[in-house]
Amino acid sequence: MYIRILKCFLFLLLLFSVVTVWYVTFSSDTVLERTNMMYFYEYEPIYKQRYLFTLRERSKCEDINPFLVILVSSHPKNVKSRQAIRITWGLQNSWWGHRILTLFLLGQDTPGEDTAAALSVEDESILYGDIIRQDFMDTYDNLTLKTVMAFRWVAEFCSSARFLMKTDDDVFINPANLVKFLLKLNSSENIFTGYPFTDNFAYRGFYTKRYISYEEYPFRFYPPYCSGMGYILDAKLALRIYELMSHIKPIKFEDVYVGICLNILKVDISVPEDKEQFFLYKINFDICKYRHLIAVHGLTPSETIGIWQELSSNTSVICL
Repeated sequence: MYIRILKCFLFLLLLFSVVTVWYVTFSSDTVLERTNMMYFYEYEPIYKQRYLFTLRERSKCEDINPFLVILVSSHPKNVKSRQAIRITWGLQNSWWGHRILTLFLLGQDTPGEDTAAALSVEDESILYGDIIRQDFMDTYDNLTLKTVMAFRWVAEFCSSARFLMKTDDDVFINPANLVKFLLKLNSSENIFTGYPFTDNFAYRGFYTKRYISYEEYPFRFYPPYCSGMGYILDAKLALRIYELMSHIKPIKFEDVYVGICLNILKVDISVPEDKEQFFLYKINFDICKYRHLIAVHGLTPSETIGIWQELSSNTSVICL
């Protein structure tokens, strides 16, 4: 009898939990049904970024006049990830006769932590000259600030670039294929592409990393956007987005934030025709797949190095 009562209680508890999660996540009474991104817009530029560059590499763009700038979001402590990129896909600064500039985006290390990482970043900047940094704290919730910094750097120091790619330091990029992809694009200042999300709903459940409050984002669905693991856009569009950013209330997720800006600018995401070029999750190594792709997310530094070595040493393999 006791066991039966306990089972009924546990079943009701489970049912209550499921209903609660469903209600919080999907209930139409708690969200605004009609998505209107102008909700985030302010006529005056009250969100103009005022953080200071502590490292900016301003002369880099002037030196090489790049066709493509790749800005890699990284954390001060991710030294191994940055080094792996420097000796693999970020090593060569020209593909098919077009110059590429690869730089890393960092904030300040959080107070109270070991200062060795900060010292290492200063050393990296002296050795490699590839660090862009501002004086905000480098935390997950500040990723949007880091993206604003990226667009600001392009606007202020590299406005002559043709294309911009923003990516993360756990992403493997095939730069040769990336440049080929860009050369095939139609000439348009409204190019914005990557791994697309459309009709993605705002998560209200219990997983903290994905959660966003109603106060911060009151709508059920996000506008179309591309995953922050790697999106590509025309540099002139980047300038327009940066100008708009000072009028747009920032939100927690940087890729959604950029999607809001695109929506207000009435720029549609270009969904890649080839579904085998942007991978949101790590895929097993296959030389033909990795030759063909542009970006794959979720790799460790050792995996990045290993894959690059495989691609570089097996050039005679024919892929159909």
